[in-house]
Amino acid sequence: MSTNVATVDKAASKQDRKDLAYWWDRVGILLVLLVLIALMALVAPNFLTVANGFNVARAVSINAILAAGMTLVILTGGIDLSVGSIVAVSGVGGVLLAIAGVPAVLAVLGGIALGALAGLLNGLLVAWLALPAFIVTLGSMTYLRGAAYSLTDGQPVVASGLNYRGLGNGSIAAIPTPVVTMIVVYALCWFLLERTTFGRHVYAVGGNPEAARLGGINVRSVLLRVYVLAGAAAGLAGVIFSARVLSAQPTAGQAYELDAIAAVVLGGTALAGGVDGSSAPSSAP
Repeated sequence: MSTNVATVDKAASKQDRKDLAYWWDRVGILLVLLVLIALMALVAPNFLTVANGFNVARAVSINAILAAGMTLVILTGGIDLSVGSIVAVSGVGGVLLAIAGVPAVLAVLGGIALGALAGLLNGLLVAWLALPAFIVTLGSMTYLRGAAYSLTDGQPVVASGLNYRGLGNGSIAAIPTPVVTMIVVYALCWFLLERTTFGRHVYAVGGNPEAARLGGINVRSVLLRVYVLAGAAAGLAGVIFSARVLSAQPTAGQAYELDAIAAVVLGGTALAGGVDGSSAPSSAP
């Protein structure tokens, strides 16, 4: 009888640890963030003002948009080290198009298209040639940075009258435009992952690509689209960055890929892919 009681107690203790680990994974980072906010509020009385909140949100918007695209890649079990360089080359492309007299909308779309094109090349090499994503995107990080330097002769191209500067410095209903853009990007990513067949396929490919293939999913197509979307998100971030600084900066986005990866992992997405940290803990003993 005592053996059975000990077994039940041991199983209950194990389940409690699982539940604690689950909830810490879900809300642990939020609790840490709240503690940091409380400390900053004590140290700097103006920290909790609305104006400062908007400034912080504007500052993180570019990395947040990069993280949204990176989440899609990491969910498939891949990684994209080229997003920082895509920020640079897309920003350069957008500014050069604007300086050449291209309308603002087309200049912005041109910068985003450059990012999507870089993502397309990454996706083709990863999906169709089965090359390791780490190696492919590491190479892309180098050649794209070189392209940004070549397009600007290694010098910043200042454009004080940039026709799409409102994208980085304007506001919509008193909310900074980069923040509004970030919110829209996250809403679209949530809808894509949670309310579309493609989103289910992303999780399936990340969980077990061979099982996904046997289940009728076109794994190559999913991977290709994921890298294109990540590239487009980085392109958008690059255009916003250039609009904020009113120039084409070949050094823009350096080490941003590390910040994006860190943000994705801290947000609960497993580097192994297929998991976003949202699954509930098992209630089985």
